[in-house]
Amino acid sequence: MIPNQNWYAPSLTSNREAGLGDWSIKDIVDLLQAGASHRATVYGPMAEVTFNSLQYMSDADVRAMAVYLKSLPPKDEARASSQAQLVAPGTMETGRRIYASQCAMCHGDEGKGKPPGMPPLANNQSIEMASPVNPIRMVLNGGYAPATRRNPRPYGMPPFAHLLNDEEAAAVVTYIRVAWGNGGTPVTATQVNQLRSVPLE
Repeated sequence: MIPNQNWYAPSLTSNREAGLGDWSIKDIVDLLQAGASHRATVYGPMAEVTFNSLQYMSDADVRAMAVYLKSLPPKDEARASSQAQLVAPGTMETGRRIYASQCAMCHGDEGKGKPPGMPPLANNQSIEMASPVNPIRMVLNGGYAPATRRNPRPYGMPPFAHLLNDEEAAAVVTYIRVAWGNGGTPVTATQVNQLRSVPLE
């Protein structure tokens, strides 16, 4: 956890978190410099880094960073397999229903998104990480990628805290963490409640 900001900073050497070993150099460059790629979009503290710093770096320097990050040796095995069997059927059905009504329009019925503007949720490491903090915060508070020179009008995600109670938010986050073969684990209403009132930084 990032102190005082309540966002989780994943390991860049872990394939179970944010390892970049199977990313293309172009997708890493796009994420760092534009704030959005076909694999992911930056939010939270990383959006500030891209907005205030990385977007202004030369193409050569950002590419050098991407090559370095991709070369970091992994410290664990491949991502985990789906944990859907651990989720109560009622939770999955509630999560599926909320996803269909609130999320599928942008992220698609199969979670494939419409990259780079609307990131995929299926096969997305940031969704599957052991810590569910970032997906919970995104569902509750929404988020916007930074406006950058290469992506001056980024898409954003609206907040759902005013529409979903703790149980409903937990259900939809659980659903996206285990659907489509994702290897995340279930989220509880208590975890959602703990993040509902944290500062929006």
